Amino acid sequence: MAAEGGDKKHEATPYRRQKAREEGQFARSQDLASALVLVGAVATLIWFGPSLTQTLGRLMAADFSQVRYWSSSSKSAVSFFVGNVSECAWALLPIVAAVTAVAIAINWTQVGFNFLPEKLNFDWQRIDPIQGAKRLFSLSNVVRLGFGLLKIGLVGVVVGVGFWGRWETILGSAAFSVGEVGNLVWGTTVDLCLRAAGVLFVLSIMDYGYQYWKFEQDLRMSDEEMREEMKMMQGDPQLIARRRQVQREMLKNRIQTTVPKADVVVTNPTELAIALQFDPRTMPAPIVLAKGAGTVAARIRRVALENDVPVIERKPLAQALFKLVDVGQPIPVDQYAAVAEVLRYVYQLKGRKLPDIAA
Repeated sequence: MAAEGGDKKHEATPYRRQKAREEGQFARSQDLASALVLVGAVATLIWFGPSLTQTLGRLMAADFSQVRYWSSSSKSAVSFFVGNVSECAWALLPIVAAVTAVAIAINWTQVGFNFLPEKLNFDWQRIDPIQGAKRLFSLSNVVRLGFGLLKIGLVGVVVGVGFWGRWETILGSAAFSVGEVGNLVWGTTVDLCLRAAGVLFVLSIMDYGYQYWKFEQDLRMSDEEMREEMKMMQGDPQLIARRRQVQREMLKNRIQTTVPKADVVVTNPTELAIALQFDPRTMPAPIVLAKGAGTVAARIRRVALENDVPVIERKPLAQALFKLVDVGQPIPVDQYAAVAEVLRYVYQLKGRKLPDIAA
């Protein structure tokens, strides 16, 4: 990000946000991803756990109840081992795939796709002990340490309460059968994991809120940063102001030189002004010498009056010519009749005959 300069009182611009994204800076919470992955893992175990248990039980029963290992060769032993590993892998595959999919979906939701190969480059600052000490004792790391201790404490309390609620049952498990002990261990594990996941999820929502707030605060911009970005995106404001001043001067000079040549100025009456000229010897149709709105229209009218150029109010015609015709271009055919009427009136005032306007 850009260097700080003064109070950051401006919201981040789209360019600054895009720049931060390109640098790998996002509002994301690792705790949120961890909590949801844990929830997904427990849910997956609940769904696929029975089939996994049956597979492991069948393999253990077969392996411990037969004497094949005492009489088989090393080649057969390797074959049995590979077969057992393959069956376990196939039983674990849905669980691993589901947890991986949950992890990818959560991180994609927070960040989206953002490939940053430069992050893989070696950075000496990462092993600089001075920079490392600064990062270690930074405010964000202190907050993260405190939040981590709080997380551990709350999870420990919730798991302890859940374990204490089953204490009597656990003490009496000495009289249970192997299957009952397995069900007790399974139910206790799932219950405690769900409790821990619930606590972690609530805390992760708080962590994400803090990370989002901190990210937005870091993105805020000072006056100096806004000026620097404006210079980079649009150029120096002083040069822009100077360029606009030059453009205004050029427009003013053009009005001063072209409007006196006009035959008539058509107005709206005050918002728009269009200066028209028609020379039948050189022009097939009247052309627009100048046009403008607001202050430019006022200047056109003033120059026209100073040079005895008639100013005629024709609202529909002025609006049409201002919208459809650029400076230096002839009027459109569908406006010939309206312009001819205006020119006829002007020529009558001057005691001149109106030349024909080509169709």
